[in-house]
Amino acid sequence: MTHPHAAPAIPEAERAGTTPARTPLDVLHRHLDTHLEAPARVWFRRALDEAAAHPGTHGPISVWELRLAEAGRRCGGRHADAARVLILRAARADPESLARVYFQGTAEERRAVLHALPHLVSGPDALPLVEDALRTHDTRLVAAAVGPYAARHLDAHAWRHAVLKCLFAGVPVTEVAGLEQRARADAELARMLGDHATERTAAGRPVPRDLHRVLTLTGLPDPTALPDPNAVTSADSGAPIPDLHRTDPPGAGSSHRPAHPHGKES
Repeated sequence: MTHPHAAPAIPEAERAGTTPARTPLDVLHRHLDTHLEAPARVWFRRALDEAAAHPGTHGPISVWELRLAEAGRRCGGRHADAARVLILRAARADPESLARVYFQGTAEERRAVLHALPHLVSGPDALPLVEDALRTHDTRLVAAAVGPYAARHLDAHAWRHAVLKCLFAGVPVTEVAGLEQRARADAELARMLGDHATERTAAGRPVPRDLHRVLTLTGLPDPTALPDPNAVTSADSGAPIPDLHRTDPPGAGSSHRPAHPHGKES
């Protein structure tokens, strides 16, 4: 895969959202300070202090990596992603450290790493993690993989396939950061979506509603659209409608038979 040097900019509105990847870190921090129970809040603050005091890698496993593993039990599943992202930030995890946590961690830790990428990695160095997540069948990993980092750094070919992966896996396309911007006027994406819709229709399978939503965002004609039943037909225009089931030449059997080519009746 080739990685372009100039990645598409993401609109300001895309930088905030409901996932840790789209939420500013200071907002995440205030949210946890407000919503964590007192024991969890004490643990979380200690985990941040430890990560800040001992960043990087120390021995087989760093103390902050242990805290990543504890976050679900300490903070609860609802807040674990945000806690892990902030611990990774406090530890100043670089792409190498993020890759180690991702490939050695649980699915929950992998998801947190993917959410942390737009906050911690400015270039395309962590794209292998996104690409790995997009190859999985874990819909939560796929949803995390198509966040702002992928929107900025995936090349056009890989990004289109990421959108198709969401449709295949049933991941809502609202999870795809930068969708409206990157889909606009993308004729190749429209073609791929049209082919996918045609294949599903031929197999007797429904076409996902999200597919038509993305096609609409391209601003291009929908290649899956059926003819308009209200359109003017040849009968409406007064033109004769050919009988597609006839095998004899036009006019055969008529009371007004065509003249013989030499001017004689046969």
